[in-house]
Amino acid sequence: MQSKSIAHRLLHQATEFLLPPTCLACDAAVSQQGSLCPSCWSEARFIEKPYCAVLGAPFSYDLGEGALSARAIAERPKFHTARAVMLYEDVARRLVLGLKFSDRTDLAPWMATLMVRAADGMLKDNPMIVPVPLHARRMMMRRFNQAAELARAIAKEENLTYTPQMLIRARATKQQVGLGRRERAHNVSGAFRVPKGQRPWLEGRSIVLVDDVFTTGATLEACTRALLRGGAARVDCLTFARVANGVAVHEI
Repeated sequence: MQSKSIAHRLLHQATEFLLPPTCLACDAAVSQQGSLCPSCWSEARFIEKPYCAVLGAPFSYDLGEGALSARAIAERPKFHTARAVMLYEDVARRLVLGLKFSDRTDLAPWMATLMVRAADGMLKDNPMIVPVPLHARRMMMRRFNQAAELARAIAKEENLTYTPQMLIRARATKQQVGLGRRERAHNVSGAFRVPKGQRPWLEGRSIVLVDDVFTTGATLEACTRALLRGGAARVDCLTFARVANGVAVHEI
């Protein structure tokens, strides 16, 4: 056992010598692997209280415990709460796009750790962890689902049940880029469903629905509706980032 530990330590030291640790977001040199450089850390806009009790959108000043944003009052979503780690700006965008399009699956465990911290209690009481699914055609193109990578890492860290089979994207949808809130909602309406064989396992359960970015919430809302129709008792949404104004011009 001790010899294995020594060998592992030597391998780690050799790897760091050959591949010096770099910032996850910008490739600048850092002191240890799997971290942000001071510049990126200071630029990242982490979401902290006060924020909307339902949507998790940050407030500029404290409105009191349980305060809701104007949007949450006007259009109460079907999901119970939504939380995110940071605003979808430069640093968060680089991390999300790196995971999504540059095969940086090594980012997922680090991002998931921050998502666990931002969960605000939704991971208590043994919820199922369900990722927003990709359509089979999109899955073939990308080779992996970034939401699934995050969900799997969250479930592993918190020793929760990872259940990607609970929700499928039954209909291919066009890209959401450039679409407004109503157009996005129409685009994903009815696109998700719970397979009949999974409904007995879903009945009465709490779900934490995982995705990389909360933009307008249309996709999360469509998934939530499908899960509730399938028998789930409650759905909370956890993302790595959220768009401040609901329009992500660089989202793909």
